[in-house]
Amino acid sequence: MLTVDQYVARRLTRTFVRTAREMNSRHQALLKKVSAEYGVPPRIIVAVWGLESNFGRFSGVRPTVQALATLAWEGRRGAFFRGELLDALEIVDRGYIDLDALKGSWAGAMGQTQFMPSSYLKWAQDFDADGRRDIWRSNGDVFASIANYLREHGWSKETTWGREVKVAASALDRLRETAGMRTQGCRAVREMTERLPLAKWQSLGVRTLTGAALPKAPMEASLIHTGQRAFLVYGNYDALLEYNCAHTYALAVALLSERIAA
Repeated sequence: MLTVDQYVARRLTRTFVRTAREMNSRHQALLKKVSAEYGVPPRIIVAVWGLESNFGRFSGVRPTVQALATLAWEGRRGAFFRGELLDALEIVDRGYIDLDALKGSWAGAMGQTQFMPSSYLKWAQDFDADGRRDIWRSNGDVFASIANYLREHGWSKETTWGREVKVAASALDRLRETAGMRTQGCRAVREMTERLPLAKWQSLGVRTLTGAALPKAPMEASLIHTGQRAFLVYGNYDALLEYNCAHTYALAVALLSERIAA
């Protein structure tokens, strides 16, 4: 099993980062419109898009209804997949997409956003106003659906996701004890400390990568340590975890967004 650092290094190759920058530039006008409406930066939208579907190259090839029917019948998490199957049928019934175009992964995650049917019904958007929420072929709908999902899960345009910081290995246990670890949520959330004001982290010896003081801003952050690297993350990072609750994923999105902007 790959560590967080190994996963990020393997995913964020030079080619992948270069493609992300090209896509950010190519779709700049559309991304700016989406960003203005939903408050999520273009580089974050592109980073999620890249990690979910390799910038639209993969949107799923398996018929979603058949895939979910099989999973519901198998028994493991049967109730969950029966619910998703009913939602998939509702998508078709509402006319959002034709049945033959309703395709995704073997587990039912659909389109370039990799939404499950229940997520599609709640957060997919018809940004191009053609009467369909087409997360398979419409870039506008794809970008807006990603942005809407993040906004509805707490993304704030007033701040960023976080920053990499310097933490002495000998101080980690003390910092975790002082802040306390989160006790609720998925495993990734429970691997984060409770939030403390940046000024408090500063007083505990946490510094930026350059060794400079942390920003003097009235924000609170949680500490994450991946084994080799440490990060202070804000509430927006929690929104990334809502998309996929794993530090491998959320940090890959966050760091890719930084490289797009570099």
